[in-house]
Amino acid sequence: MTKCAQTVMGELEDIVIAYGQSDEYSFVFKRKSNWFKRRASKFMTLVASQFASSYVFYWRDFFEDQPLLYPPGFDGRVVVYPSNQTLKDYLSWRQADCHINNLYNTVFWALIQQSGLTPVQAQERLQGTLAADKNEILFSQFNINYNNEPLMYRKGTVLIWQKVDEVSTKEVKLPAEIEGTKMRVTRTRAKPLPLHCDIIGDAFWKEHPGILEEDS
Repeated sequence: MTKCAQTVMGELEDIVIAYGQSDEYSFVFKRKSNWFKRRASKFMTLVASQFASSYVFYWRDFFEDQPLLYPPGFDGRVVVYPSNQTLKDYLSWRQADCHINNLYNTVFWALIQQSGLTPVQAQERLQGTLAADKNEILFSQFNINYNNEPLMYRKGTVLIWQKVDEVSTKEVKLPAEIEGTKMRVTRTRAKPLPLHCDIIGDAFWKEHPGILEEDS
């Protein structure tokens, strides 16, 4: 999923940040982006089709021995948010949803795989429980501290543009030389790289102030 999102960002460089969790990814375009003359249908169809085709293209890189059983498809929608704060609230909502779903699934599958409950029994066991109850079940019954679970599953994945150095070998030949000299060349490029961090608080946005343009 993240590889697909990185491919989408590579094709559409007006995307300033993306957030993904479970089976979804959200892409934020520049406030003043004029791609496709700002036609929502173009944004939606290109992002969804690029994502789906990338999913098929890169499948074998991640699941070498597991063939795709059916053609994947992704739906999409375009929403215009009036302010940076509204946009941050949306991304915070998606990350909060990631935490809620992952906590539930972590307990749910522990009850099935380690306690031998059926899916129906596990669902009934968790009905009406709060986050604190689920954490207690994990710790008391399975010795699992939820805070030690991988950040990717608890926080989701944030993609932002970051500068990276790429080293390549290039042959340089002077006019008087028959054979060239191989040299290592370092180039700095911006790439969408993944982070697994909190985006609900202000710390992330203060650390990366250039992601969002100021409200006018």
